[in-house]
This record gives sequence, structure tokens and C-alpha cells, in this order.
Amino acid sequence: MQCELDYTNERRWEGSYLKKKCMEIGVEDEYNLYQSRLRSYYTGVYILLHWIVILVHSLFLLATCEETHLIYIDIFAYVLGSVLITAVMWINFEEELVIRRVCVMYVTSVITVLILVIIDIITNMYHYHKHDWVTGSFYDTYIILTTYMFLPIPHILPPLALGSTVSCLYVCYYFYYVAALFRNDFSNARNFNKMWAEVSHHISLNMLGVFFRISREIVVRSSFLDRHQYVMEDISLRNARAQEKIFLHSILPQQIAQPIQDDIRNRIAMAEKHRDVHIVSMARDRLMSIQTHPDVSILYADIVNYTQLTTTLTVKHLVTLLHNLYARFDKAASHFTVQRIKFLGDCYYCVAGLTVPDPDHAKCCVDLGLCMINQIQQVGISQNLDIDIRVGVHSGSLFAGVLGAAKLQYDIWGTDVTIANRLEATGMAGHIHLSARTLNSMTDHSYTILPGTVAATEDPYLMKYKIVTFLIAATTTTDEISEYESDEVETLSLSLQLSAKSHMSVGTYTVELHNEFKQMPVGPMGFRSWLKRICYSRKDDDNSTDHAFSSIRFYFLDFIDPRMEHAFLRQPDYMLKYSILLAWIICTSLIVIEMVYQRTISNTYVFVSSGAMLSFTILLFITWYKKICFWRYPEGGHTYSIISCLIFRIAENIQRSLIKRVAIYMFTVTTYFGIISVMLMECNVDEYQMLHIESKIYLYEPEPNMCFQPWVLTNMICLIMGMSLIFSRIPFVMKLMVTLLEVIIYMVLIFYQFNYIVHHSLSTNPYFLAEYSHCILILITFLSLCLMERQTEFNDKMNFKWRAELKKKQKAGSLADQSISILLHNILPAHVVNIYLSSLAKHELYYEDYSMVGVMFATLMNFQLDLSSLRVLNEIITEFDNVLSYYKDDYLVEKIKIVGCTYMAACGLDIRLSSTISGRRSTRSSIAQEVARARRTLQFYEQHGHKKEDVVFVITAFALDLIRSLYMCNSNYKNLPCDRELFSAKMRVGISSGEVMAGVVGASQVHYDIWGNAVNMASRMDSTGVVGHIQVTDETATILRKCGIKCDFRGLTFVKGRGILPTYFVGIDDHYNFQYIEEDEGSFQVNVHNLSD
Repeated sequence: MQCELDYTNERRWEGSYLKKKCMEIGVEDEYNLYQSRLRSYYTGVYILLHWIVILVHSLFLLATCEETHLIYIDIFAYVLGSVLITAVMWINFEEELVIRRVCVMYVTSVITVLILVIIDIITNMYHYHKHDWVTGSFYDTYIILTTYMFLPIPHILPPLALGSTVSCLYVCYYFYYVAALFRNDFSNARNFNKMWAEVSHHISLNMLGVFFRISREIVVRSSFLDRHQYVMEDISLRNARAQEKIFLHSILPQQIAQPIQDDIRNRIAMAEKHRDVHIVSMARDRLMSIQTHPDVSILYADIVNYTQLTTTLTVKHLVTLLHNLYARFDKAASHFTVQRIKFLGDCYYCVAGLTVPDPDHAKCCVDLGLCMINQIQQVGISQNLDIDIRVGVHSGSLFAGVLGAAKLQYDIWGTDVTIANRLEATGMAGHIHLSARTLNSMTDHSYTILPGTVAATEDPYLMKYKIVTFLIAATTTTDEISEYESDEVETLSLSLQLSAKSHMSVGTYTVELHNEFKQMPVGPMGFRSWLKRICYSRKDDDNSTDHAFSSIRFYFLDFIDPRMEHAFLRQPDYMLKYSILLAWIICTSLIVIEMVYQRTISNTYVFVSSGAMLSFTILLFITWYKKICFWRYPEGGHTYSIISCLIFRIAENIQRSLIKRVAIYMFTVTTYFGIISVMLMECNVDEYQMLHIESKIYLYEPEPNMCFQPWVLTNMICLIMGMSLIFSRIPFVMKLMVTLLEVIIYMVLIFYQFNYIVHHSLSTNPYFLAEYSHCILILITFLSLCLMERQTEFNDKMNFKWRAELKKKQKAGSLADQSISILLHNILPAHVVNIYLSSLAKHELYYEDYSMVGVMFATLMNFQLDLSSLRVLNEIITEFDNVLSYYKDDYLVEKIKIVGCTYMAACGLDIRLSSTISGRRSTRSSIAQEVARARRTLQFYEQHGHKKEDVVFVITAFALDLIRSLYMCNSNYKNLPCDRELFSAKMRVGISSGEVMAGVVGASQVHYDIWGNAVNMASRMDSTGVVGHIQVTDETATILRKCGIKCDFRGLTFVKGRGILPTYFVGIDDHYNFQYIEEDEGSFQVNVHNLSD
């Protein structure tokens, strides 16, 4: 078995890689500013820690020393040094100065360290020369650890240089001032080796500090990058939600938008849980978003002579004309606070008082109607077109909302809506045809009122509701209309609104990122914040710092949510190799130190030390082998042997397993104590006590190595404590408890079992008990390490929390993106979405021209359009949309719109088949280039031109499927205990085919529509059709016969705008199947076979 090296995850936790990423995304300067804030925080913690150490040490001296006059100089030196250190370090709180003068951090840190070293060494030398009192150094471990942990020195090398310098000073002091006092002969190999033990101790201390610096740098950079990505995702999510809101509100009023948004998100979430269920298939569970509006005015407008325009104007001219007119109408509607609902070819209708109640809604509609008449007459004159408009206005109540599951479009229904439609149909060109109710709603007006039309008095629907009508001529103007001047209308596309409202500029991004980085927490909690939280129990969810604290407990820094804590603990440890390396170094140091001070090398010592070194070396090889291979083959592609692959898997398994890491951690601590135990076991306290007493009585020099050196034990415990707390990715509470247990064990040893030995060891101050000196050093080290690890744990927790929040943001962003995609595809056909966003964003008018499209109009009959009927209509339309989902292959059926009870669809709106597409040809990613690429995949259309006609068969098959679905709905509804009249829906269908123009027109709302003679004829085939039949034109019937479908001649039918034309019924049997032409059945099978291909 062979494998390749995957070092991706490990590389993300390396300092060089993280620094490179910061520089790539341009946040290195922000990171340096954040590091400056961190260093200020560390400085504050250090000053507080140092004062605690000095006060505790001074109080112990005052409380325990017999001759207090000898230690006043020590206390004075400690307090004076603390004051000087505070004054020097306080400069680092001036962030602007530190940012401008980086050398300030170096200078203050060096001065601080020198003050501590000088005070520690000078006081000892003073007591020796003044009082002949030999004392040992006290602050060497403390100074080295705090140099790496808290001093504001950037990078790794400067603190390493400073820490190494401190170590050299103390090593020199030890041998030339302390060891010499015991008259050790350095020519003796054993005494000379003690230098290497001291050096080994200081090397390990510096390695502890270096490891902390490296791990902190990695964690902080990783947290910073995660925060950056979190902020970017948050900005993107807000933009996505703003887009979603704008898209949705472009077709739906705000009061109905939220339920639709929630419904779309719920459907997406449900689809993710049940991935085998398509989103559309869950449409049965959709809510019906319909509201009642009791007092509104409805305006219907229809362009006169439109049918002739479709046959005389070119594609571009007609679409440009409609776009110009509808853009003018939309702008005027916005001015008069009237909401456009939609348009159907040449029919434009809108409502006043719909979204916001308006007592003057009737007057708003009338003023808009007069403005529309004036504008269309101006366009007709300017372009020399015979064009005019009829307008009908009626006031009353209506239902408004969304029906179905696909191509969501806002629409209105109701008796008063139908009355407004009939007023337009029976009106007069250039006039507003309004009802008496609308006229009575206008309490104050200056219009010239004329009697209604004769056609209105003869209209059956208007007569049924006793509607009295009136006319207002276009010559009537009001102040509002005069004030409104329609300038040349520019394209007001939705994408432009998005660019203006939701897309942030680069400067805005930068400012928001800067503010977010400025609010990033730098530590577990400041004292004042902690005090406020205790006293006032305040939580500010808007502040990122307080929000971080609200999810993490103060004392042990564990997540309040146990699931998040469990997830944090179980995350892989990609820095394990550094912990193992440090454990190996400290193990080596402990063995070297013990070897130097052992009188004889026992078998137990050899066994324990050899086993420890072998174990840590094996672990070191396993954890570092992957990185070594990456160093050797950084470009990848190298194939490794089965042994290498096995080592890779073992290392990865250890990294991913919390139990295995904890086992290694406990093995490390146990091994360290095993090494110390060997040293302690070889010490006979009674024998040492007796010999020590004899040496005092008989005045001879005792054997120096007859027992362990107490300060050596203390230094070894300090190293073990550092390793116990610094070991990465081990639960903080566990490390804290283990280290506390180590402290307790050490206290028991020095105060009980080995009290005599420790008592007679070197002290740090005159008349200060040696065991107290050891104890304070251990407590100071423990406190420093705890504060350090607490900071590291906080950074780790914040890093994990932000990554968890980032995943939530990404998931929410993905959900928003999906919902936007669904909204777009429920507004525009799939092939138009990307082209629309790219073309209209550049002020381009988008249109298409197709040579062969099948158009279908299907009208449901026997609906009164009240609330109960709309509920049934919603169910039926949803079933139709479900049928639509099965027509998604090469022969795509697009739902165009629903108008009242009429379902409009088309087949053949494929951009690859369009002969003319608008768009600037010079753009880098132009529409023409996209079309050219698409057409190259459809060369068979050019070779088999007759296949274009298959769209007619597909749209007819779709219409038959709708009839079948309606039959199934009626059959199911018969078993429901409700009014049977609600469920006796019937349908008539009209189909036509031919050239069609398609595009997006209007200025305020996105709407994709189709125009052309085929559209008009399909509408006429529907309106003049018969319930239960599919009526088609002569041309369409000819194409269907080629496909083997039987078409029965109905007769000559009067078609509005075209006169008397022959029409046909598609052959359908009693089981709702096509009737085939027997003699052409073989030919039909060939066509069906080609269609399926």
C-alpha cells in the first residue's frame, strides 16, 4: 500500500503559513495593531502580577524573619524596583507612541529585566559582603518565564536573546559567587558538571518560553484570521440578506415577504435533512400567503392597437417600446404611491392603498391613469406610432398574495378586481373609465366627468353588480399631474439597487474590519469589566467582547454550553509535535540534572531514564516524521511506502484522539515524577541528618552529594509544572488540577518528608527559612504559569468559538444564497438569471428573439375568487407547479406567470436557440459569447431544424398533464366533507406556436415576459376555447400532426384582432391520453424516439 502526503491541516497551524496568509489578504498591519493591544494587556497583567509577587514576598519576610532589620534593605530594593518597573512599563500603554516607535517596547523590556536581575544579584552580594550571609538567587526562573510571557517584546528572537542573556548572567553568578563559597574545586569533573546541570535547567526554561511564544503566535494569528473570515462572512451574509430582501420585495410587499422568506429557508433546511426529497416536492406544505385589503383602488390599463404592433414592429423596437412605456408607468406609479402588480402583454394593472393605507387611493389611481394616457400619447407622437391606452379604475376590496410553489409572483383577486378589468375592456381609448364608487371616493377633485360607455351598460358582469360608470377625458389635468414631469427614464434595474444598497465599497469593508478588529478581546476579562459584571450583571450582546464572555465561564474558561466544550476538547491537535519536542527536551534536561547530582548510577536510574528517553524519542519521531517528509518534498506528488503511510496514520490518529493525547500527557507527567522519584529514593534522610549533625560537631566538610540538592529539586519541579500547563490541547481544568497536585506533592515533600534537608539548604534572604523560599518560588511560578496558560486557553477558546460562529455564518450565508437563487429562479427563467444580473447591471435592455416557441394559456373555470376558492386554487396551482418540475430536460417548460385563474407557460425559451440577444458585444464576458459557447453544444439543431417543432409537442403534453392533474384533484376533493361546488374546477387550454420575443421590461419590478403573435394567439385560443379541450391554431395543429397527434377541426372561430380563423381541438380520449393518427403511427414513434433522445 502506498500513499501521498496530505499536510494541509497541519500547515494551517504553522506560523510561517499564517503570516503569509495575513500578508496575502492584507491584514498584517491590522494584526500588528491587535498585537500592540495584546502587548498592552500583557503589560498590565505583568505589572499586577509583579506587585503581587513583591508584596507576598515582602510580607513573608516581615512575618517570618527574626532579624527584620537585615531584610529592610531587601524589601526597599524590591519595592523600589517595582516602582521603577511600573514607571518604565507604563510607557507601553501609549499605543500611538509604541506604534510609531517600536524600539520603546525593546528598551522598556530590557530595562525591566536589568532592574530585576540587578536587584536580585546585588542584594545577595550586599548580604555576603556586609553580613557574611550567603544567599541564593530568587528571581531567575520568574524573570525568564515573564520575559517570554508578559514583556511587550515582539517576535521570537528578541525575547530569546534577552532570556538567554539572563540565563548567562545567572549561570555566571552561580559559579563565581555561590559555588565558590563552598570552595568547590572546578578542576574536579563532578563539580564542573554542575555547570552543565545549571545550563540544562536554563535551556529548558528558555525552551518553555519559546514554545509558549510560538504557540501563542500561532493561536493568535489563527484567531485573527478566523475573525477576519468571520467578519467577511458576516458582511457577505448581511449583503446576501439585503439582496434577498430586495429581490423578494421587488415582487412582494413587505408585509407578506417575511412568511415567504421563512418558508423558503424552512424548505431548504428540510431538504438538507431529507436530501432525497426535492424542494419543490415539499410544496404541499407551503403556507398560502394571501391577505385581505378592504379599501383600495384598482387600475387596469390596456394598450390599444397592440396586436397590430406585434406584427409590424421589429423585435428590438417592440421590446424597447414596451420597456420605455412600462418604465415610465412604473416611475409614475411610484410618484403617485400606486403599486404595480404585473403586466400581461399589453395589459398593465396596479393598486393604490395596498401596502400602506391611503384615504386618497381613488384619486391616486385616477391621476396615475391620466399621466399614463399623456405619456403614451407623447410616445406615440414622438415615434410616429398609432398607439393609445384604455384605463379602467374601480374601488373596493380584494385578496392579494402569492399562489403556487414556482415562479412566485404577487397578484390580486376578487370581484372588484374583475370589475376593474371589465371597466378597462369596455372603456374608451384616451379616457379613464371609472365606477361610481371610485368617483364617490374622491371627495375633492376638479375632473370633468362624462357619462360611461354604452359597452359598459351592456356588459353582463357589470350589469350583474349594477355598476354605474363614468369617463374622465385625458384633457383633464390636475396640479399633481402638472407637477409631475416625466424625464427621460433610465433603466432602474434591480441589480443597480443592489449595487447601491447592499454592496459595500472597499473603503466600507476596510472600516468595518478595522472596527471589528479593534473590538477583539485581548484577554479573559479586565478587572473593571469583571467588577461591572459582578455588580451590575450586565451583558451587551452587541459587543463582541461581552458576547464572548457570555458564552465562557470566568474562572475555568469553560464554555457554558457543554456541547461546545465537548466539541472544543475533541478537535484535533495539530501542534502536538511541538508539545512532544518540548517534553523530550525537558526529559533530557531532568535526566542530565539528576545524572550530575547522583553519587552512583543505579540500575533503577538507568532503567527509568532509558525507558523515558526511548519512549519520548519514539513519540518525537512519529509526530515529526510527517513534517520532515513535508520539508523534503514540499511540492507534494511523492509516493510513500507502506511504513511511512502507517506512521502518518498513527500520528493523525493521535492528533484526532483526545483520549490518546491525555494518555500521552499523563505518561509525560508520570515519567517526570518517576525520574525525580529515583533521585528521592536514593536519599536516606536519617543518615543525612546524622552526618550533617556530626559535621557541625566535629567541624568537617560533609559529602555534598550524599542527598539531593533542594534547589535542584525545586528547579526540576518548576520545569515539570511548566510542561504540565503548556502541553497543548489538554483540558485546562485537567492541567490546572494536575499542576496543583504537583504543587501539593512538592509541599508535602519539603515540609514533611525532607524538611530537614530543605531547611538546611540555601535561602534567598537573611534569616528567611529556606523552605519558605522554595515554597514562594513554586507558588510564584505556579501563578505565572496559570496566568500565562489562562491567556492561551482564552485565545484557544475564542479561536474555536469564532470558527464555530464562522461555520454558522457560512451555513446561514449558504442558506441565504440558496434562498436568493430560488427567489431569482422564481422570478426569472433559469437561463436568464446570470445574464440578467450581468447585463442589466450595465444599463442594458435585455431581450431575446425565438423562431419557434410553444405557448400555452390554461384557464381554470368555476372559481368565484373568494378566500375559500383561492385556497383551492392555490392547491391546484401547486400541483401544476409540481408537474412543471418534471419538464426540466432539454425541452424545458417555463412557467411565465399566473393571471387570475390563468396559468401561462412556454416551451422553447432556450438561450441556445435564440436568434437575437441584446447586450453590448464589447464586454469581457458578454452575453453573445455565452450564447456562442452554448450553441456549440447544440449543433444538431442546425442539422435537424425540424426538432425545433418538438417544443410544440412538449407544451401540448404538458397541457395534457395539467388536465390529468386537475382530474386527480377533483377526484380527491370529492371525498372531502366540504362544499362540492368549490371542487368542481374545469379548465380550458389554448396553445399556439411561432416566433416569440422575450425580455425583462419595466423600471421597478423584475418581470420576464414574452410577446408576439404566438402569445396573442395562444391567449385567444384560450379565451375562445371550450372547457375540457385544448384548442390550437392551424399552424400548431399541422406540427402536432407531424408528431402523430390527432387534431380535430373545430370550425371557423372569431379571434379578436385577427378575424375569423380555423381552429382545432387536440385529440384526447376519455382516459386523458392523446389520440394518434393511425396511418402515421410509425412516423410518430420515430419522432417520440428522437424526442426522448
